[in-house]
Amino acid sequence: MKSKFGAERRMDVPAQVAYHCLADYGEHHRPEGFLPPAFSAFEVHRGGVGAGTEASWTVDLGGGRKRRMSATIAEPEPGRRLIETGEGVVTTFTVAPSGDGCVVRFDTVFDEPGLSGLLLRLFIGRMLGPLYADELGRLEAYAREHGPVAAAA
Repeated sequence: MKSKFGAERRMDVPAQVAYHCLADYGEHHRPEGFLPPAFSAFEVHRGGVGAGTEASWTVDLGGGRKRRMSATIAEPEPGRRLIETGEGVVTTFTVAPSGDGCVVRFDTVFDEPGLSGLLLRLFIGRMLGPLYADELGRLEAYAREHGPVAAAA
């Protein structure tokens, strides 16, 4: 059973800075960067920046429900869209310029069978809503402190 949840935030940071922070799992997209305390045991297994990165982490979905996740990262639109694909879950991060800032959107699709899939569908907003709001707020604050991104050579 598929369950979907999305959240977005208008940020007063340049799109390229927000995307840079999202795409860099080795330095920024981790608990020591902008991820909330709900994320722990974060490991980069391959790569570290953008397409081809493989990482794993534990996320506390509230109420003591912890889930170990692994994902491979793709960049179908470098600088704009990043996709984490793991077993039974796909999260797309989209960054779109908006005036002097940007809009960052997270969209997650869980594909989980049976009763656990039904329960997930019923409670996905309660589990991911606060987590994504926290993560988006932290990303904006972190990106503001980061400053400009150097152009690729």
